[in-house]
Amino acid sequence: MRKLTQQDKIYFLLGLFIASLLAANFLGGKITAFTPPIFISGFLNLIFWPLFFLVNIIASALPQYSVFYQPFLDYKFFNVIHVSVGIFTVPVMFLITDIIEEVLGKNVAKKFVGVGLVVMIFTIFITILSVISPADPLRQYFSQEAYSQIFGVTIRMSIASIIAFILAQYHDIWAFNFWKKVTASKWLWLRNNASTIVSQFIDSTVFMFIAFYGLTPKFDTVYIFSLIIPYWIFKIVFALLDTPFCYLGVKWLKEKNDNKI
Repeated sequence: MRKLTQQDKIYFLLGLFIASLLAANFLGGKITAFTPPIFISGFLNLIFWPLFFLVNIIASALPQYSVFYQPFLDYKFFNVIHVSVGIFTVPVMFLITDIIEEVLGKNVAKKFVGVGLVVMIFTIFITILSVISPADPLRQYFSQEAYSQIFGVTIRMSIASIIAFILAQYHDIWAFNFWKKVTASKWLWLRNNASTIVSQFIDSTVFMFIAFYGLTPKFDTVYIFSLIIPYWIFKIVFALLDTPFCYLGVKWLKEKNDNKI
């Protein structure tokens, strides 16, 4: 079996990037809930307690919230986890662009984002076309309603996904390059996390506001942020956990070869 060239590895990472992007968009509608072991939830609650406290202090300016008695964020946040299953693949996209940018530069990372954008637009177009196409009543294994419920996507949510993806990914590329210059190409862990954590906040905020703001009177600014912050916290956890994989990915991609993109 021949050894993978760097170009082979780039194709592999691009494929994984696209797969993660599509999985996040198609699977994100399902919300899962589970209870982690007490030693994990307790550790995470302790680590993130300062963030919970800061958010609750800010939210205490609103009449319906206080710092402790009725906090905006529960201080036992990680005791029971409620999260979209799409969140499991979103960090993979940021991890891949960080690995690519570290080894091959920001221009190649931008190519990944460009390909991702084209794939998103094409997939959304084909999905909408498939849903609105009339069904053959004599050759149906399930109803048109069930098909539409599974694959249906609103124009508003499609636009939200595209804009959030572009803004977050381009910020991530810019921020990674900025921190690389500031640290003189040292401290990979810092630029990996500093760029990703902020970019994930941009991704969640832009998507939530464009997709849901004003949908009903309930979806005001405060309620939207009550959805954004929990998701962002989970994305921070994933960003911290993927740091070793960033080092491994960079080392793997840097292995000596004669091929270039």
